[in-house]
Amino acid sequence: MRQLTYIFLTLVICVLSCESRKNVLFIVSDDLRPEIAAMYDKGNPYQMHDKMYTPHLDAFAERSAVFRKAYVQQAICGPSRASFMTGRRPDTTHVYNLDDYFRTVGGDFTTIPQYFKQQGYRTLGMGKIFHGGSASGGNYDKVSWSDDEEFFTSPSDKKYWRKRFKMRSWAVVNKTMEEEHPLGDQEITDHAIKSLRRLAPTAKLGLENFFMAVGFRLPHLPFVFPGRFLKYYPKETMKMPSNPYAPKDMPEYAWHGNGEIRNGYADITLRGFSKEPNTKWPEYLVKNLRRAYYASVSYVDSLFGKIMAELDRLGLRDDTIVMFGSDHGYELYEHSAWCKHTNFEIATRTPLMIRAPGVTDKGVMSDHLVEYTDVYSTLVELAGLPALPTCPKDSSKVKACTEGTSLVPVMKNPNLPGKQSVFMQYPRNRGPRIGTIMGYSMRTERYRYTEWVKFNGKPDFTPNWFLLFASELYDHYVDPDENVNRAGVQAYASVKAQLSKTLHAGWRAQLPS
Repeated sequence: MRQLTYIFLTLVICVLSCESRKNVLFIVSDDLRPEIAAMYDKGNPYQMHDKMYTPHLDAFAERSAVFRKAYVQQAICGPSRASFMTGRRPDTTHVYNLDDYFRTVGGDFTTIPQYFKQQGYRTLGMGKIFHGGSASGGNYDKVSWSDDEEFFTSPSDKKYWRKRFKMRSWAVVNKTMEEEHPLGDQEITDHAIKSLRRLAPTAKLGLENFFMAVGFRLPHLPFVFPGRFLKYYPKETMKMPSNPYAPKDMPEYAWHGNGEIRNGYADITLRGFSKEPNTKWPEYLVKNLRRAYYASVSYVDSLFGKIMAELDRLGLRDDTIVMFGSDHGYELYEHSAWCKHTNFEIATRTPLMIRAPGVTDKGVMSDHLVEYTDVYSTLVELAGLPALPTCPKDSSKVKACTEGTSLVPVMKNPNLPGKQSVFMQYPRNRGPRIGTIMGYSMRTERYRYTEWVKFNGKPDFTPNWFLLFASELYDHYVDPDENVNRAGVQAYASVKAQLSKTLHAGWRAQLPS
């Protein structure tokens, strides 16, 4: 009786004085380049497949803000996720690898779900949100979630599929196999649907809002997916990238050796491919891997569609902000490179779509330059929570702040100017004599400019701009695939000088008014 009275009084108070808050559904895929149909640009395809099958993400895009030029801050899982989940850049989180935990090496920063939890939301996660293991404290950053039971990982993914196919870079699962052992991302989807059903009653009454994070593992290697998705990608339609070669005049520091795929899967390792750039891979193998990647993307799309359908069935569409994105892009033999680990466009650019009821109902297609550090403050503003301040230069003791900017103004008015430059970075270990060299990269509307400089590690975590080892300059107006490094071309000398000045000034100088 006491509980019923509490519910009744809460409802009366809410009806009289409360504006209902929105729930948040935060969905991320892994290793997803902008390889979805909604982001295909016929005039400038950036090596994309021209017939992607992603009907659910396409439908979602119609009522979302689609940011077609969204960039992560480092093209590798752990650092990228530590960055966007805290709203801070790698030189603040101090996470540059797959092992370090931001709370240990950077500071006790308040994450996105943790902030929503502090504002009264029930927060729960499932799948790959933070990078696992030591990179999230060994417990998927326990403090971010409402209680110990509110984070779910896929048991079959760990106990069955990874063991069965760990020696192969890709594998097709038939219907019988899928029924006997659901794929990991299917288990994540099933858990998401079950969780929505559990949360819906109190959420619809306005008694408890939720922040639910769902992380798909695909299309990360190995590409293990149901065979039915191959029909959307006939073998005869598979194409080689137009640039299976390193950029002209590419500095050695820009290259990463393809270690992730060369060393991680027996079907690739046994072939003995060199780690050097311009190593030739058999055409049939490249096409098979590209086909498997595309099929994996379509599989993720189908799972995303199931979650969206359940959200609608439960009557939560108009009460829930939905974000879909990824931790970085992906190379499919462009520049003879695989995976990520670079500052190239194809590795640092990834989809970012946000559906906000009452804000994006008519759809927004944006070509503003945006960064994944912007996600935190954007979701906070859309949910009507107290805004985050911009982080001071030393924010190691500041729990909640942001090094990004809210995207809500350009979602509401796409004609507003955005950032003129966005920033990313990638480290290279050059051994005990030289130490770490950091590639600081910047993307403007027209150019990508990168400087490889000596990195001052602990305790500074700053670049030494005076120790410059190499630079890169790509002109996207004439070379969107970044095939020619023009840093040494005299005709670009003045452009390079200005870009260098802007890069050194950093992201703070680029904050929009």
